[in-house]
Amino acid sequence: MFEISVKRRFAAAHRLEGYQGQCSALHGHTWIVEVAVAGSGLDSCGMLADFRIIKETVDGIVTDLDHSYLNDIVFFSGGDPKNNPTAENIAFYIYGKVKEQIIKISPGLMVRGVRVWESPDASALYREDL
Repeated sequence: MFEISVKRRFAAAHRLEGYQGQCSALHGHTWIVEVAVAGSGLDSCGMLADFRIIKETVDGIVTDLDHSYLNDIVFFSGGDPKNNPTAENIAFYIYGKVKEQIIKISPGLMVRGVRVWESPDASALYREDL
């Protein structure tokens, strides 16, 4: 099994509903997203996938988040604290979006995981059991 990953970044604000702490107030982060994809075989050029295509796929998703108020995005809206735009929920959201796109691009690829950093030393990872 081969695995490659790309990192992208975006800036966005959020607040956590129902949280008793500093993150209940409006604040922002420069988020870093790492998306890992895997597959069993390489193409005729010795690549699992073209990094450019994976970057473009992730960029298409991250562009919608960049310079946004994450709480206004439908996936995170509604005021239910379980849907807060936490690093965990953002990783889950991006995972689903990337998975939809990767299937269209290359049916032989699978998304291994999405890791989202809200700071240099704090991240969350979402992956499905393989």
